[in-house]
Amino acid sequence: MLDMLFAGCGLVALAPVIAGVAIAIRVSMGAPVFFRQQRPGLHAKPFELLKFRSMLHEVGPNGQTLTQDQRVTRLGSFLRRTSLDELPELWNILKGDMSLVGPRPLLMEYLPRYSSDQARRHEVKPGLTGLAQINGRHLLDWESRFALDVWYVDNWSLRVDLAILRSTAKFILDGEGSPDPTVQEYEFGVRHPEP
Repeated sequence: MLDMLFAGCGLVALAPVIAGVAIAIRVSMGAPVFFRQQRPGLHAKPFELLKFRSMLHEVGPNGQTLTQDQRVTRLGSFLRRTSLDELPELWNILKGDMSLVGPRPLLMEYLPRYSSDQARRHEVKPGLTGLAQINGRHLLDWESRFALDVWYVDNWSLRVDLAILRSTAKFILDGEGSPDPTVQEYEFGVRHPEP
């Protein structure tokens, strides 16, 4: 209920920003404005993830698919860097598919590759932000990210969620990006597995 309450308030408060981003994408990249993809949710049940589009659908002269770096636009790069591309996920939270905090939802095709321990990340709803996002994000290797996800599953509490949300807000507002995972400490006094 708290997730839905905060997501609803967030959608209302951020409506001008969301509308502005949608218009900018429509003008610079055309339709569609949103990127939709099936992702595994609670107990790995698929749901449709909603994000702002950040890449073009173009191919090379020989019909080959261009690399992600070649397809990401300047606007898309800005949206990713500032995490504005994630704002539509508030709708996923309002629908009950996601939570504010939890392991980030990865691709469906990764499911068969998880060990039994790694698969435990699906024992909770996926989140808009999570432990890995405040501890290195893409700088972490897969083993470290999964270790943080499982740690979260085993140690979840409202206090943990609030600490993660505070850290997420600080990184976004300060423009610090991803912190050095070797120096990040938690406010709730429990150390995470070393990456």
